[in-house]
Amino acid sequence: MSNTKVLHANDIELLDKQVRVHLINSLGGFKSVVLVGTQSKSGSSNVAVFSSVFHIGAHPPLIALIFRPKPPERDTLRNILETGFYTLNHLNEAMYKKAHQTSARYDPDVSEFDAVGLTPLLKDDFPAPFVKESHIQLGIQFREKLDLTINNTTMVVGEIVQVSIPEDCLGADGFVDIEKANSITCSGLDSYHKTIRLDRLAYAKPNKEVTSISPNL
Repeated sequence: MSNTKVLHANDIELLDKQVRVHLINSLGGFKSVVLVGTQSKSGSSNVAVFSSVFHIGAHPPLIALIFRPKPPERDTLRNILETGFYTLNHLNEAMYKKAHQTSARYDPDVSEFDAVGLTPLLKDDFPAPFVKESHIQLGIQFREKLDLTINNTTMVVGEIVQVSIPEDCLGADGFVDIEKANSITCSGLDSYHKTIRLDRLAYAKPNKEVTSISPNL
């Protein structure tokens, strides 16, 4: 490793805006990255890439997204609040460039599905489109909106009400092998990564040696 660079609050504040944005967005490490599919009340489909998705709880099964300050108007947020439903779709190697392109600021009347060449998939009467090219798809029902005054962002909490997973990626103990499903991760705003699992470890208990879980589970 090279020599360590130390930055204090004043150093960070004096950085060029884009340098500061890349720095702070990278420091959180690897993140989940998904495509959020929504549909407007008039029936127009929208899809946008998000790297701010995180787990809230398992019972009920809750997951959250952070929306940046507005303006500009966020089509995805408006559609979620108006219809109450949306989808989260894992990215994979075959479609991550198209997914990244959805971050471009298209006009409200332009469907990102059409603009970037992804396929909307409506199924099981769910009122929001899934992304056909995604291998793991979650149907979400809106539950709560929290406005964070510290930086004018919005946290949206939703409940997982539908899941589509390749059968060979779902273990007997419920563990989802997202690596086998070819899901990828990201760091910062624009760096996409494949993963290599080091191990899966058993539940930790005091005074008990850490052991690996059988890969067959």
